[in-house]
Amino acid sequence: MAEVHRTTLVPSKIELLAQWLPKQEWYRGDDTPKLVRAGGFRIDDPAGEVGIECYVALDENTGVAYHVPMTYRGAPLMNAEAALIGTTEHGVLGSRWVYDATRDPVFAAQAAELLAGRTRAQAQSRSDTVDSSVHVSVDDSGSAHVVRVLAETGDDLEGGFVSAPWTNNQGETVRGVWFVASGGEEARIG
Repeated sequence: MAEVHRTTLVPSKIELLAQWLPKQEWYRGDDTPKLVRAGGFRIDDPAGEVGIECYVALDENTGVAYHVPMTYRGAPLMNAEAALIGTTEHGVLGSRWVYDATRDPVFAAQAAELLAGRTRAQAQSRSDTVDSSVHVSVDDSGSAHVVRVLAETGDDLEGGFVSAPWTNNQGETVRGVWFVASGGEEARIG
């Protein structure tokens, strides 16, 4: 289990995402989002080297909730410059390289393990705590497709998926799908 440190990050995750997010093709806002953390969970790296977080950033200007899985590394990931969100100084661990996790092989492996039911989601802000709000409809296809722009769907789906809650622009807790199996062909709102 990964340890969650109560410390500082400079710049913060929100500050990094405010610069990075508007450059993504799936972004639906203007050049200056007003982001807040709206939800998330962690997935443990069995080797204990890479931090993995499934993070929801809500743009208060538009009400759009973005699912941005991120990995945190103590050194640059080889051949992944295009996936770099930025670097930050962690108050305990020192320099951290923050990546768009969809391009990180450790995340890809662990997201597939989560979808297959072989690992459990962990609480975003507490060490050694399973996040029971994350629901998994098990699929062992070996791949997970990340849903970037979240929509309220609940759990009324067919096929393999991972759903979890986040807080919307009205301050309500809503639920939707964050991952689907095999690029999403199996998941249909029913």
